[in-house]
Amino acid sequence: MRAGVTGGEAGARHVRKVRCDMAAGERPLNEVVFLTVAEVAAVMRVSKMTVYRLVHSGHLPAIRVGRSFRVPEQAVHDYLQESYVGVESA
Repeated sequence: MRAGVTGGEAGARHVRKVRCDMAAGERPLNEVVFLTVAEVAAVMRVSKMTVYRLVHSGHLPAIRVGRSFRVPEQAVHDYLQESYVGVESA
């Protein structure tokens, strides 16, 4: 599951849960390696705020643990692979 935070009445924060089904061929949860936002930022060489934006926009799947997010390591690799821009030679 991925949770997002939405604004509510009088500044209250509500958690909105989005269902995320496990696709065929994915590893069981006990085999998934989760990374912190800081670890993801280091791997991607971006700021933590950039990682938070990717998580909140839905581009990078994550789970919420208390007040923190954890991102599956494979999701980071998949995101980078999909975002790769090759340079064409002339």
